[in-house]
Amino acid sequence: MIATEAELEDALSAPTRRDVALLRELQGDVIVLGAGGKLGPSLARRIRRAADQAGARRRVFAASRFSDPTLARALEADGIECIVCDLLEPRQVEALPDCANVLYLSGMKFGSSDRPDLTWMQNTIAAAHVMRRYARSRIVVFSTGNVYPPVPAASGGCDETVPPAPVGEYAQSCLGRERVFEYGAREHGTATLLFRLFYAVDLRYGTLVDIARQVWTEQPVDVTVGHVNAIWQGDANSYALRSLTLCTTPARALNVTGTDVISVRDAALAFGRRFGRGVRFRGAEGAPCLLGDARQCVRLLGSPEISTTQLLEWCAAWVEQGGRSFGKPTHFERTDGRF
Repeated sequence: MIATEAELEDALSAPTRRDVALLRELQGDVIVLGAGGKLGPSLARRIRRAADQAGARRRVFAASRFSDPTLARALEADGIECIVCDLLEPRQVEALPDCANVLYLSGMKFGSSDRPDLTWMQNTIAAAHVMRRYARSRIVVFSTGNVYPPVPAASGGCDETVPPAPVGEYAQSCLGRERVFEYGAREHGTATLLFRLFYAVDLRYGTLVDIARQVWTEQPVDVTVGHVNAIWQGDANSYALRSLTLCTTPARALNVTGTDVISVRDAALAFGRRFGRGVRFRGAEGAPCLLGDARQCVRLLGSPEISTTQLLEWCAAWVEQGGRSFGKPTHFERTDGRF
């Protein structure tokens, strides 16, 4: 069981055997752009640890505005070279070090309804600067399942052949980010993978955490959007690292999520049993859901190591013991695309 944030960070950043094997073969240094967000620190640490275990002489860089300087100091202590950089500033982007391998995590979601102008700048213009700077690198571009249309739960979710149909400005700007990198792949021959992530769970945030906290605090659980995806953030980190081997030109898309379509009602009832609490619901089930079909990811990179059952148990234990929350709900129940 994961009891502390130190244990959580260790679990998120612990490389798998396949991660270490990749670092033995991977040529060139690695940079994580947008490393100061929710996903970046543990991903950068996983890469550093995998390289060390592989005996690979690789420099690992983390670039971000680092509004919290203590994060940069912590990453530096773990052997990661931190660079303060605003990706909206072209000169700062041009000054970034050459790296053969780029993991692009930068983007804006929360608050996007209040500042649609900034959302578009962060999600498309910053991408254009990076695309030009790293035209000769391979790039894994973090994207989102929000670029897909909502679908009935019985469909099993959208696979990569479903044409994008984003709802709302946030999702539209994410498609814009993809298009920028697709342009770079075609015009400059940049090997690119569009990493369409559906709801990573890190115990401090995520779809299952949202449901668990609502049950724990005896709030009604909205079942309007009755089914969700979830994947352990550690598995998403591993997939992101190993996706460097899948970058192509033209760019290819890859859905990244767990293998189960999870019923919100069933998850809430399971948490209620665990907590000894009654569960209240609101809303009428049946609205289309944002769901992804991850079969291609499993075929190419293997199954997630952490099952949905295990993830539910970890989320319940974390909430029950008073584990910290990032205070950033996923808003999976929203159907209007406003975040």
